[in-house]
Amino acid sequence: MPLILLTVSRVDMLVVFLGNPGNEYKKTRHNAGFMLADAMENFFSPNWSEKFNGSWTKAEINGELHYFLKPGTFMNLSGKSVTAAKAFFKLNNDAILIVHDDIESDFGTISLKNGGGLAGHNGLRSISNATGSNDFPRLRIGVGRPSRGDVSSFVLGKFTEDEQIVLPIILEKAAKMLTTFLSEETKRFVKEKVEI
Repeated sequence: MPLILLTVSRVDMLVVFLGNPGNEYKKTRHNAGFMLADAMENFFSPNWSEKFNGSWTKAEINGELHYFLKPGTFMNLSGKSVTAAKAFFKLNNDAILIVHDDIESDFGTISLKNGGGLAGHNGLRSISNATGSNDFPRLRIGVGRPSRGDVSSFVLGKFTEDEQIVLPIILEKAAKMLTTFLSEETKRFVKEKVEI
C-alpha cells in the first residue's frame, strides 16, 4: 500500500465554542456553543485533550488545519482560555471564530458575521477584554429573548420541550454552515432561518 502524505497548507482558524462547564448547565441556552461542538462529531472525529484552561482538538478541512476549543472556565472568564490558545498558536484576532448563543436572534436563526457589538454576552465581553478587540468572526445561534423575566435566568434555563425537538436540526445546519465557512478560501458571512 503506497504511503499517502497529507499536505496542510496552513493553520487557518481557531474555533471557540462557548458554554459553561458542569452538568447543571448542559442543554441550557447559554451552552448552545458546547452543543454545536458535540454536533461537529458528525463531520469529523474530534479527540479532545485538556489544555488552554479547557479542551481542544484539531482537524484538517479542505487542506487546512483548524483548531477547536471549548473553554473550561465559566462563561465570564472565557477570554482566559482563548488568549492562552491564541498566544500558543500565534493567531490574529480575525483567525478566531467564536460560536455562541444569541438572544438578539430568534430561535432557529443561525448567522455568521464578522465583528459587531457584545449584546451583553459575558463570554464575548471576556474575550473582547482579553484580546483588546471585538473584531472576530462569530457564528451566532439564536435562542430568542424572553417576553418577560430576567435575561440571565432565561439563558441559563433549558430549551423548552418543543425547542428540543428541532434543536438537532438547527445544530446540524449550524455545523454544515461552519464546515462550509472553514472550507472556503473567501470567507462568506451568511444568515439562515430554520423553519419551525
